[in-house]
Amino acid sequence: MARTLQAVRGMNDILPGESSVWQYLEDTLRDVVHAYGYREIRLPLLEKTELFKRSIGEVTDIVEKEMYTFDDRNGDSLTLRPEGTASCVRACMEHGLLHNQVQRLWYAGPMFRHERPQKGRYRQFHQVGVEAFGMAGPDMDAEMIFMTARMWERLGLQGAVLQVNSLGTLAARANYRAVLVDWLRAHESALDDDSRRRLESNPLRILDSKNPAMQSLIEDAPRLPDYLDEESRTHFTALCELLDNAGLAYEVNSRLVRGLDYYSKTVFEWVTDQLGAQGTICAGGRYDGLVEYLGGKPAPAIGFALGLERLLALLEASGAALPARLPHVYLVLNGVRGVQEGMVFAETLRAALPGLRLLSNCGNGSFKSQFKRADKSGAGYALVMGDDEAEQGTLLLKPLRSTTEQEVLSRQDVPARLGKLLDLD
Repeated sequence: MARTLQAVRGMNDILPGESSVWQYLEDTLRDVVHAYGYREIRLPLLEKTELFKRSIGEVTDIVEKEMYTFDDRNGDSLTLRPEGTASCVRACMEHGLLHNQVQRLWYAGPMFRHERPQKGRYRQFHQVGVEAFGMAGPDMDAEMIFMTARMWERLGLQGAVLQVNSLGTLAARANYRAVLVDWLRAHESALDDDSRRRLESNPLRILDSKNPAMQSLIEDAPRLPDYLDEESRTHFTALCELLDNAGLAYEVNSRLVRGLDYYSKTVFEWVTDQLGAQGTICAGGRYDGLVEYLGGKPAPAIGFALGLERLLALLEASGAALPARLPHVYLVLNGVRGVQEGMVFAETLRAALPGLRLLSNCGNGSFKSQFKRADKSGAGYALVMGDDEAEQGTLLLKPLRSTTEQEVLSRQDVPARLGKLLDLD
């Protein structure tokens, strides 16, 4: 007997009972980004490996350990995208979207990283990303953060905390990096294995270590804010003032460094304590040097990404009401004429009420079995069309979730009555 095939570990099916919640989340986020004037860009799943090595950094965990990389039939090294920013920058450069222009863009879709699967963190995961190009001021940083706060408000999400920091300009960051490396070398015996490995490759990531044994050492390390240049200080101060003026609460976290090499100046995260170790639900920051680094003309840029799996897990943990897109109406059909005219009338209803979710019974069945299906479908109402109703030009409207009396309606009255009951007018 053939072995039963299963999904690849860490790459999960989203079943019909779950997809309605995903659609609600995606629609809500889409409405928010559109409200801020952002336009969608759709990006390929596969990119040349070089793009991520150059943008993310060859010595990052993502590039070293987590990317799905392979040679295609032409011998080209390709990679399933582990994040969206690099692809977005590549597309903008390739199609001339950045020359003397500003762009506000967003994208959504699956990303791929070979990580240890755990709740809210999978090998195929889904992100919504938002990127803005051509605007260097702290007002752009503030708009990004305001947009994320608006998303949480629309979703009814409670308990997320905003953390902000400045990494400084690339020059200031390089200066701080040298100071930090010297200090860490003097305390190398206290470093764990990951930190020793990162000491040469990505020392700022040591500050973000979650190892409890490292925390006292990290607290004593030189602080990044003490090494910021005046340009970065002024930018960050202005951002904080904008957040204060808007009444948006935040924490300044000097240990917030982000894991990708391309960040500079403002970085931010929304974090929660409701998801265990996977506490970040949204993260982003400024990457003013990335376009030039990838071969384009200098262009300021900032963006963020949020993981849908983690966001859904947080919504569930917080007890937020998550709508299920169940049918409004189940159409019970009986008899030859009832089935024939009922199927045609269903199309009439769909045309008259575009927002109506109508599930027609197919495959016959007794009235009893059909009503069982209607109840199981979650529909609020049943419409009944049998031979008698077909002959009389009527339908029976029966509430399934209340004790309200059933009604006999003429066919021409059904659209208006359903529209009123379901608020579809």
